[in-house]
Amino acid sequence: MKANIGITESNTDAIAAQLAKLLADETVLYIKIRNAHWNVTGDNFHANHIFFEEQYKQLDEFIDNVAERLRKIGHYAPATMKSYLELTHLTEYSDRTNDGLGYMKDLLADHESIIEFLRGNITPFAEVYKDYGSSDFITGLMEAHEQMAWMIRSYFR
Repeated sequence: MKANIGITESNTDAIAAQLAKLLADETVLYIKIRNAHWNVTGDNFHANHIFFEEQYKQLDEFIDNVAERLRKIGHYAPATMKSYLELTHLTEYSDRTNDGLGYMKDLLADHESIIEFLRGNITPFAEVYKDYGSSDFITGLMEAHEQMAWMIRSYFR
């Protein structure tokens, strides 16, 4: 059944397209953080292992919330790795050593990329597409990614 929520179909289509990209970004970042959690080595192994676990648990919640937001506005969430790799703004993998700082640099860049993407959609979601709920939702996600990026950035002097 079509969602009758006071937003035109063309507007929900446009929002859903951006949310699908966000879902892809969140999922690719989740996999990259899992990779870091599983494969990190070095002097700070234990602290990094726990830190990455905290981050991927947050991302798991973000992924579910983005998919549910898509459903709330009447669209289906993409749910294949193929679609995520086609939609994402992030790179799947980069060559680096498995030390904590190497992972931190990659993950920080990804968080900051997502922050910029979210920031760029807050106003259009509200003002162009008249979906203040999705605008508010991505504002909250942006703030959560800012927090996560700050935590990573704090590893660097």
